[in-house]
This record gives sequence, C-alpha cells and structure tokens, in this order.
Amino acid sequence: MSPANRRTADSSVIAAINHPLRRRLIDLIGVEGPSTASRLAEATGELVGNVSHHLKVLAAAGVIEEAPELAKNRRERWWRSAHASYSWSVADAGGDPAAELVATTAEEVNLAHHTAKVRGWFEDRQQYDEPWVRAAFSTESWLTLTPERLTELSGRIQDLIQEYYENPDSGEDAETIFAFAHGVPARP
Repeated sequence: MSPANRRTADSSVIAAINHPLRRRLIDLIGVEGPSTASRLAEATGELVGNVSHHLKVLAAAGVIEEAPELAKNRRERWWRSAHASYSWSVADAGGDPAAELVATTAEEVNLAHHTAKVRGWFEDRQQYDEPWVRAAFSTESWLTLTPERLTELSGRIQDLIQEYYENPDSGEDAETIFAFAHGVPARP
C-alpha cells in the first residue's frame, strides 16, 4: 500500500519534475516548506520570471499547489508541495514509445541526481562532526526474490522512509538528510 502522499506519476508529471531547475524547486519547497517565486529565485540564483514560469509548470502537473493562506496580500503567491514523493516504472508507459522515452530519461536523470547527492556528501563530509560521519551509511545486499517479494521490499522501505518523513527530528543537531534506495535485478 502506498502512503497517502505518494503519487504514481504519468509521463506529463515525469516530464515536469525531471527538469533540473524544477527538480531543485521541488527539493527546496519539500525541505524548507512553502515559498514564493522571489524567495526561490534568491535561493537558486535564477530570475524571478524564470522561477515563476517553472512553478506554473509544476502547478499544472499537480506537483505543487498554491498556499493562499500564507499570502500577506493579493499579489503575493505562495507554493507548497502537493505530494512528498512520486513513483513510476517504464512498464507504466504501456508500450507508448514517447512515454517510455520520458520514463527512461527520467530514470537516468533521477539516478544522476541521487549519485550527485552522495558525491556531494563525500566532498563535504570533512565539514561535519564525527557523529555525522559515523551515522551516514551505505548498504548493499545480494538477494534472491520474486517480483512480488521485491515489490514488498520496496513498499516496506518506502513505508519506513515515510515514517521518518512524517516524524522529523528537531533541535540544534538535526540536519536535512537525503535518503534513497534502489532494488534492481543484477548480476555480479
């Protein structure tokens, strides 16, 4: 069973979220909470008009939504995440070559995004205290599973991550953590 705030993404959503700036905007809103185009432009170094355009694309895809209760006046527009995460499979494309290309490209972009976050940790970890260096982890295992059991494993990992997402730590020593997992058929 998928968490309530997980959404299966169709090719239009996949295309919307797998643009470098839009991915960064999603990450910023997801981590730092609702924001305006002006604040996001400042955080990304982009022009407000460019950020505004990309926010509208994300809103049209249902990835973000307006948060009008945060606006101080009618001109101010605040945006928040509509979903915590998305999932998709090339199999969802149903044989449509264009949708398969979008999904395959998105998988490659997503993997590059994941590895970039880990490489960034490798480059920056000397800036962290020893408890953080010890706490960061990587794990891998060779398993023999059926597709059904791999689906079960995926769901259990997603549920565990969702539990931590819904119950974040607070305090001086709490940091934003990037967590991801892949489980794929492979050979040694």
